[in-house]
Amino acid sequence: MDRRLRQRRGGDPSVYPTTISPSLSQEHAQETEEFGFKLPSSDAPAPFLSSSLNTTGAKLPAIPNKNFQYPALLKVKLSVCPHLPVSYSSTSRNTINPFERRRGRWLLLILALVLLLRPGDSQLEQTFSGGPSFRNRLDITDSSAVRKLSPGTANERRWATLGNASTVVTVKDFGARGEGSSNDTKAFAAAWKAACSSPTPVTMLVPEGKAYRLKPVTFSGPCKSAITVAIKGTILASGRISDWDGTRRSLWMKFTKVDGLRLEGGGTIDGNGHVWWKVSCKLDSAQPCKGAPTALTFRSCRGLTVNNLRFKNAQQMHVTFAKCANVQISRLTISAPGNSPNTDGIHVSGSTDVKISDCVIRTGDDCISIVSRSHSIAATNIVCGPGHGISIGSLGANGAEHTVSDVLVDTARLEGTTNGVRIKTWQGGKGYARNITFMNIVMDKVKNPIIIDQNYCDSSKPCNEQKSAVGVSGVTYRNVSGTSATAVAMTFDCSRIVPCRGIRLQDINLVTTRGAFAKSFCRNVNLSKRGTIVPSRCSS
Repeated sequence: MDRRLRQRRGGDPSVYPTTISPSLSQEHAQETEEFGFKLPSSDAPAPFLSSSLNTTGAKLPAIPNKNFQYPALLKVKLSVCPHLPVSYSSTSRNTINPFERRRGRWLLLILALVLLLRPGDSQLEQTFSGGPSFRNRLDITDSSAVRKLSPGTANERRWATLGNASTVVTVKDFGARGEGSSNDTKAFAAAWKAACSSPTPVTMLVPEGKAYRLKPVTFSGPCKSAITVAIKGTILASGRISDWDGTRRSLWMKFTKVDGLRLEGGGTIDGNGHVWWKVSCKLDSAQPCKGAPTALTFRSCRGLTVNNLRFKNAQQMHVTFAKCANVQISRLTISAPGNSPNTDGIHVSGSTDVKISDCVIRTGDDCISIVSRSHSIAATNIVCGPGHGISIGSLGANGAEHTVSDVLVDTARLEGTTNGVRIKTWQGGKGYARNITFMNIVMDKVKNPIIIDQNYCDSSKPCNEQKSAVGVSGVTYRNVSGTSATAVAMTFDCSRIVPCRGIRLQDINLVTTRGAFAKSFCRNVNLSKRGTIVPSRCSS
């Protein structure tokens, strides 16, 4: 070792390595790059004092001085695997055993995997994106893998995370019997209270194979964390109309002011509607005309998902969304007899950014109805019928100002409905229905497949012409085909005061169920046509 190098090291050269094998130098260089950092070369200043050159001329990491602070990952290596070589041998001592080096690397790899796979860390990274869209919810597929939210055994508490730190509460643990006859309303309310107060994401489980009878109940927020209601069994409405005495007759189950809520599970919500229909004035004119409950209502909920559920025989409407935003609705099956009164499938009111997809709806009223203050609504892959079709409105009743805009209905099949795709407004109203598109629609024996009715009148008394109307504009019908159960396949019955404007027809092919040419009726409407239009002529 030359004099200058000895002076730079500041000590006896015998305590420093003078030679290092080429294989060792190459292994160490590769090792440092795999861990994401490189040790300084011999040209670097302190804390590294020096390095030597091997026979290939490659510079090797120098020996750190005693005051040097190791990088964090290297500290782990040194503390957990102290036998790993961190100093270099000379020809006289500290010869490295290749087996020790390989074993050390395996231990380090195992340690890294343990650190990466520690549960719970990912939960700290959960954030909201584009509104309250909660992620990492628990998919309940095993009813045995649940625990009480209330204090339980140590083993029960260990199951609280179930892989993604989502707590599970089950209505059974709060006293729900699921016999179909006993009243489980209090148990559901208690389970909701526990879930809503949970500081971590929580699933409220309705176990399968049971039927839970409920009276009117409201599940209120705001809640402390995201909630999934996993409905695996059946929720059945009380069959006694008197259970609604002293409550709002229009509601059965209601979720209000709950953000990040998710309902799913493949279970059934049964409104037990027969007891209500038989006292409806629409079926029995001797009965007084009174309202009936909506089976499930969501009000003022954001970041809402309703997925994979069955609804049947609602007392009146099946599911309603009022003043909600950022809503995903998918894979719903909704059914009621074709003559059941006012049993709309999905009703949207005062809501924005609502997406409805992959639903089968067969009821006694509108499959989907969209009413005032609703904007940015999309319905795709819908099967509808029997029922009254897919409707915008009614709007403007009793002189009200109502607005609906930016609606898309894309890919739907309507079967035997009393209307197809419809816009209906009352005379005397104000506001607008605009920027609406109906496309890729198949009609099968549908009455009035395409209809705009600005003279809608659902009243026992005649509706006289008024001086105002809800304006209808910017409506597109594209690629609509099939059979009409009425001679008139397209109806545009618009207001003389506020005519329909910007109505566009493109690639329409509608014939009667016998294959004959159908007709069109047009009044006070501005139409434009593109492509093949059947029926082509408009009578007035």
